[in-house]
Amino acid sequence: MPSKTLTYTLVRSNRKSLGISIERNNDIIVRAPQDCAIDVIDGFFEDKKFWIYQKLAEKRLIEDELPPKKYVNGEGFPYLGKSYRLQIVDDGAPLKLSHGYFELDQKNADKGRETFIKWYREHALPIIEKRVVIYKSILGVEPSDIRVLDLKFRWGSCSSAGTINIHWKTILAPMSIVDYVVVHELVHLKEKNHTQKFWEIMGTVLADYEKRKEWLKVNGNYFEI
Repeated sequence: MPSKTLTYTLVRSNRKSLGISIERNNDIIVRAPQDCAIDVIDGFFEDKKFWIYQKLAEKRLIEDELPPKKYVNGEGFPYLGKSYRLQIVDDGAPLKLSHGYFELDQKNADKGRETFIKWYREHALPIIEKRVVIYKSILGVEPSDIRVLDLKFRWGSCSSAGTINIHWKTILAPMSIVDYVVVHELVHLKEKNHTQKFWEIMGTVLADYEKRKEWLKVNGNYFEI
């Protein structure tokens, strides 16, 4: 649906008001009640255009501030909300976290990104599984499977078959944010859409979920390796 140089994707649900968000891939999503007239939605979108341009400009500034990793001594790499400096070593293990440092074997230095992603993915699954065990009992749900994937610009998803998918990058964030992503997807097993009921359930499990959601929105773009 065009509006000059901007377009948006319309998502209708049982919500009572209009809402707008910008996804990590810069897609613009407008959420509307089922019976909301399209001219009302278009008018809402037009009214939000200045805000949209501001947010897109802010995101571009963030991206410009993030130089590509070189995988050399002294670079910082995040893990569970903390930054660990990198040391290039002659160790044998491709990559490990030891004594407060990431240690990358020099034989893998030329494929540093690939090695880090492999390490993150391997360590993400057991962490995610433990958090799921905690929160599934609170919510009274049972996912059919738990998978750690590269979800591109999404932090998590819940399939119609009950599979919970979590982006491996989630473990770069603090554990409180990992919990937010996990709980968010588990709640989808009870409430498919982002209705008022969905967020009410979120609030019963994580009273400060709004702060965690905002933290991820503000800081998520910095998680590049």
